[in-house]
Amino acid sequence: MSSINDICGKILNDADGALGVAVVDLSTGLLLGAAHDVPYFTQTYIDAVASAAVEMFRGKGIKSVEKLISQQRGETLENSIKEVQMSTTNTFHYMSTVPGKPNALAVLITSNKTNLGMGWAALRGALPDLEPLCP
Repeated sequence: MSSINDICGKILNDADGALGVAVVDLSTGLLLGAAHDVPYFTQTYIDAVASAAVEMFRGKGIKSVEKLISQQRGETLENSIKEVQMSTTNTFHYMSTVPGKPNALAVLITSNKTNLGMGWAALRGALPDLEPLCP
């Protein structure tokens, strides 16, 4: 059986322009696995990116909005954000929760030269392999 690190490595090798891949536990912010080819992706850097991802998916602001929507609709809304795509000057970031594992988040970072559809295809294609390995 593959490990989370193995699957991250496969995504890294399969996605054109991939710089790094990580899987984060959204309930704790802990890194579950990672692979990258960038020297400055130190543990401190990776932990900071993981923390930012947790904030985007489960942060106080998101929880406040979900609470307001829940009150308005009369039904509980939690963990509603499933995917986020973000770009910086030089990179694309693809983030998706792992189906069946609402607290596991897969993140792929690529060069901004990468075709967006191919980046999503690489990340989404690996989600079924990650599901049985995530808590």
